[in-house]
Amino acid sequence: MENREAKPIIECDNLVKIYKTKDIEVMALQGLDITINQGELMAIIGNSGSGKSTFLNMIGGLDRPSAGRLIVDGRDLFKMNEQELVEYKRKTVGFVWQNHARNLLPYLTAWQNVQMPMLFGTEKKKKEKALELLELVGLSHKKNNCLNQLSGGEQQRIAIAIALANDPKILLADEPTGAVDVKTGTYILDMFREINQNTGLTIVIVTHDRLLSKKVNRVAAIRDGKISSELIMKQSYKDRLNEITAFTETNEVQEEYVILDRAGRVQIPRDVLEKLGINGNKVRMNVEDDKIIITKP
Repeated sequence: MENREAKPIIECDNLVKIYKTKDIEVMALQGLDITINQGELMAIIGNSGSGKSTFLNMIGGLDRPSAGRLIVDGRDLFKMNEQELVEYKRKTVGFVWQNHARNLLPYLTAWQNVQMPMLFGTEKKKKEKALELLELVGLSHKKNNCLNQLSGGEQQRIAIAIALANDPKILLADEPTGAVDVKTGTYILDMFREINQNTGLTIVIVTHDRLLSKKVNRVAAIRDGKISSELIMKQSYKDRLNEITAFTETNEVQEEYVILDRAGRVQIPRDVLEKLGINGNKVRMNVEDDKIIITKP
């Protein structure tokens, strides 16, 4: 949905997550700031250990922040008690995992799997809704099949239908195309786009898939537990998604913007510093006309 009013549904302010063991502390998030608007379809990218899955788990109510502020759909996740958090997970967010088996029961048919998490309504209403969701993900013709009669891609589409069963306001997808081939992955992304455009559902995808990340309007890159840059799709490509392939250069499709945090700091990637030959923690910075020039001391 293109012309919807921009209203924040997820607001992260200086979000910190520290995992402690007996011998070590690991900072998975180090002051992450991001706002995601209602009705957005966006991707989060980053290397392993960058904090992207931790961020998704925070929004999903599966993990609690150590510090900072996290507001989702107007509610402060810091202030929720356990009962409120359970209700939040049942009604506000839907989850799709790379390992779709986490969502599926192998001895039930496709429609029975989709019906399982539904909270309200008669059995007839629940079945009707389950069949509608299977139609939405293009699997109404497989409604009576059990999981061993379905491909991996079909099982993932059923997992998406399950995640939509309770009409969540936000759909969170952790590497949803990681276990399927390129053709199926493209189909799943197209399905996310269609759901987003037809329903206005906010969809946040964590992915390593560079092709998938080129085909959404906004991509946030996490580096070392913070949002370091964002890539925004160029207007000229918004109606030409089918032309984007795995071989299309990212800078053809998207403009990259470095993110300033609230204190005016910019994160410079390690590989850029290495190219400049900068080893320590000092750089020269000059302003020339409308440019900031950073050089080694």
